[in-house]
Amino acid sequence: MRATPRIGAFGLAILLVLLAFWGVVSLSQSTSQDSDAAFAASDMQQVVNSYCLVCHSDALASGGFSLQHVDFARPGNHAEDLEKVVKKLRAHMMPPAGMPRPEFETYEIMSAWLESELDQAWAANPNPGRVTPLHRMNRYEYNNTINDLLGLDVDVMTLLPGDPTADGSFDNMADALPFTTAHMERYMSVARELTRLATGLPPLNPSVVTYEVPLYMSQDWRQSEDMPFGSRGGVSVSHNFPVDGEYLFRIHLERNYQDYIKGLGWAQQLEVRLDGRLLQRFDVGGEAPGTPAPLSFSGTGEPGSIDWEEYMITEAAAGLEVRVPVQAGPRQVTVSYVRQQLEPEGIPQPVQGGRLQANDEAYLDYQKIHSVEIGGPYTAVSAIGNSPSRRQIFSCYPQQQVEESSCATEILSRMAGRAYRRSVTDEDMQLLLSFYSRGREQGGSFDAGVQFALEFMLSDPAFLIRSYDDPEQLAPGEVFPLNELELASRLSFFLWSAAPDQTLLELAEQGRLSDPRVLEQQVRRMLADSRGITTLVEDFAAQWLNLRRLDGVQINSVLFPEYDMSLIEGFRQETQMFIASTLKEDTSVMELLGADYSYLNERLARHYGIEGVYGSRFRKVALPDTTQRGGLLAQGALLTVTSYPGRTSPVLRGKWLLDNMLGTPPPPPPANVPILPEAEAGQAPASIRERLERHRADPICSTCHTVIDPLGFALENFDVIGAWRDFDEGGNPVDPYGTYPGGVEFAGFADLRDWMLGRPERFTHTLTEKLMAYALGHRVEYYDQPAIRQIVRQAAADDYSWSSLVLGIVQSPSFRMSMKRAEMTDNSLDNNLDNNTEKAPLNSAD
Repeated sequence: MRATPRIGAFGLAILLVLLAFWGVVSLSQSTSQDSDAAFAASDMQQVVNSYCLVCHSDALASGGFSLQHVDFARPGNHAEDLEKVVKKLRAHMMPPAGMPRPEFETYEIMSAWLESELDQAWAANPNPGRVTPLHRMNRYEYNNTINDLLGLDVDVMTLLPGDPTADGSFDNMADALPFTTAHMERYMSVARELTRLATGLPPLNPSVVTYEVPLYMSQDWRQSEDMPFGSRGGVSVSHNFPVDGEYLFRIHLERNYQDYIKGLGWAQQLEVRLDGRLLQRFDVGGEAPGTPAPLSFSGTGEPGSIDWEEYMITEAAAGLEVRVPVQAGPRQVTVSYVRQQLEPEGIPQPVQGGRLQANDEAYLDYQKIHSVEIGGPYTAVSAIGNSPSRRQIFSCYPQQQVEESSCATEILSRMAGRAYRRSVTDEDMQLLLSFYSRGREQGGSFDAGVQFALEFMLSDPAFLIRSYDDPEQLAPGEVFPLNELELASRLSFFLWSAAPDQTLLELAEQGRLSDPRVLEQQVRRMLADSRGITTLVEDFAAQWLNLRRLDGVQINSVLFPEYDMSLIEGFRQETQMFIASTLKEDTSVMELLGADYSYLNERLARHYGIEGVYGSRFRKVALPDTTQRGGLLAQGALLTVTSYPGRTSPVLRGKWLLDNMLGTPPPPPPANVPILPEAEAGQAPASIRERLERHRADPICSTCHTVIDPLGFALENFDVIGAWRDFDEGGNPVDPYGTYPGGVEFAGFADLRDWMLGRPERFTHTLTEKLMAYALGHRVEYYDQPAIRQIVRQAAADDYSWSSLVLGIVQSPSFRMSMKRAEMTDNSLDNNLDNNTEKAPLNSAD
């Protein structure tokens, strides 16, 4: 039996939360009730009897769902089932196509009445759900927290096991994050490496880090804003040098599959820079001796003379290395070519390329960087460095041995308060100082002792896992507010994907953070911080919109020769800068759909057919034709991740729209779904619309595809990599006509976008659902829906701004409150721990 929520000893705190959140609910509900005064529970029952019970009775229970015994006079008793009904009614997905349907206006009346009744029932007896008691940091959170705590700027995500996602959504879902011995071993190893780096202890041995440039990355112009003006190609990386000492920079050039270095037919200048300062300039190419191989040498089996072969394979790249002293800390290492304009002479010739770009000869083309190795330190100085991380950690430094203990206590107590996200106890300090003493004895220095204590601290479960405790005096099912420190952690991991800073912790310890005015002030402060923008763009939006799939995109470069990694990275940069701009300016979230601008550089603008944009720098560009571009739906990143390598997919795009934009994800496909038929030899390829029509002829397939496919067709004017087109891959004219249940018709992208813009509450509700799931660290459940609807209603008064949604989530009972869990027996507790620590990842986000 499900426990009934009850207001208990924390009634006053709960009342303040509810009053702050539900301040306008009575007005919105009374307005809804006035408009639907003629509609009552008996009318709802009549409509359900007429249109729903034919499938959803006890006898049939289609989809395992029956409405036969629902008492519409008491909808709150059936909230879980009726929230499913609301979602289907809002989407006009039930009754299914071909079955009798109520009038179009009836859908709105039914949905509004059900939502109003469910919201009132929830307000009278709020159910915020239960906070998962143990919540491990995922890789992104660990990376951010470590960098903030130690004053570093490193990426350790690749050193940790991949995090699973919950149902393909977000990788910060508490109940989906395992904590196995493999995780513990990796955390301990990473903690050792990072704390030695941060404290300035020299590595045990010189190490080599390699930075590779992807094969399909174009290097024909300035690569990024980190590169010097007048440069071409190459790579610029932020590398953290552990100690002052000598380091070796070695450059490897790109080769073809026969191991010939590309672009050696003419001399080009290669530069190595450290923090913008020129270290060395090399002249590479243009000095090949002897007789070259034929111009089309790939696969001919006719090599050049021996001296030419030696030059092409070894001599030209020999000596591309620099050994220099470098001070400890983060430094920008840049390797690039001096840009020289190349214009081929004579009659243009076909590209001399193979089936793979690795086969391309490029003898008279631009050279390219394959990788840069940074090795060292080969000779380290004995003096203590002064890196930013050391300045952050060592708030004091002993001048005499007698001062070491007190200084270590000061450092470790300060660091532990941030790491553990709470007040440090005497037991904490006793344990940390014991590790300090062991490290001091084994390492022979004060620095080694601090490093060893920090290593333990950063592999301690108290650091790695957020824990939420239930008040002991409450009975199971009672509702209570999170304590101040728990609220600080939840807020910080939501907006920064990192542990709370000193300001949040101090407010929490003073008992002031839960004050609604203070809480709003802190939310706005965190949103204005660059960490807030970065987290919501790189972590939340990247998972919501499936942008992480760009890393695994495979494109048929024969059908789409303009594809390369530079284009894909341009797609990513466009979408990230676009979303970041809406967050910085706190615009309406509807700007994500209807913006008449984007962020482009010359390459991306040319791909989109937009003139007047020059150079590699991304900048805000007004779109000349908003019937072909505008908003997320027309951006290359989203169109590419919803395509196959050689053709578009209305199915993938339609499903993506239903799931991420409209909030009505279709059910998973049945097993053994047949693939779309291909054209036989000698036949003209059929259009994708014709092939999907044959696919939908199967009744098993038609149920879902009748809804999915027509939405995807509205985006058919965009090809696999997001370019506008009038003919598909097979040469058939594009037909972008699409539909949506309820009689909605689209003539293409612009119509689909305008239809969505005309229903802002629909898109905002979906975005709020996604954002709340990310904020809570668990899936949105039926009891969260009343809170989400209230957030959307309140945000409407502020034109659905980003801040109104974030504030609404943070101020909601779902975010600030929890419900007492049922008591667990020793056996059930052991089983629960086993399940949470030993289960395998569901779907690695690696």
